[in-house]
Amino acid sequence: MYEVIGNTQSRAFRVMWLLEELGQEYTHTPDKPRSGRAAELNPSGKIPVFCDGDAVLTDSTAIMTYIADKHQALTHPCGTVERAKQDALTHQILDEIDGVLWVAARHSMILPEERRVPEVKDSLRWEFERNAAHIAERLEGPFLMGDKMTVPDIILTHCLNWAFASKFTHDQEKLLAYAKAMRGRDAFKAAVGK
Repeated sequence: MYEVIGNTQSRAFRVMWLLEELGQEYTHTPDKPRSGRAAELNPSGKIPVFCDGDAVLTDSTAIMTYIADKHQALTHPCGTVERAKQDALTHQILDEIDGVLWVAARHSMILPEERRVPEVKDSLRWEFERNAAHIAERLEGPFLMGDKMTVPDIILTHCLNWAFASKFTHDQEKLLAYAKAMRGRDAFKAAVGK
């Protein structure tokens, strides 16, 4: 039985959504960072933490890639051109969308107050909007890579929801429609309900 450790308001949601898409059973321990089992199993205390038997994995993207590869679903096979394109999309989203949102979050509530630079958020909003346009250009169909949903679709949708909650806006109609369709998936709704 798999275990996902981390509250659903974090990147743990990505892992839970992937497991729901695959129809895999798992237990959910909704720890916050640096608390409970998260602190016991991950020296940094960061979430998510994923347990597969005795194996303990950290980092949502590494966890999702492991699960997708293990179940040979929501991914292209290793060593293929399609997988290289999938990995490129994953890294683009992590660099250009997730990274921008994470820096904004750090300067809003994570860093000690005396270390925060609220003025950086204007620059980050501009960067997010520009980067969202780049991602929108890459949409090939109902999913980022055409007709097949893959790991980067989960990461991007999670980031777009995070952006909306953080008041990071964009005017990319294709991305807005894409995110709405992704949120309509049964597996997404099941993960939200946890």
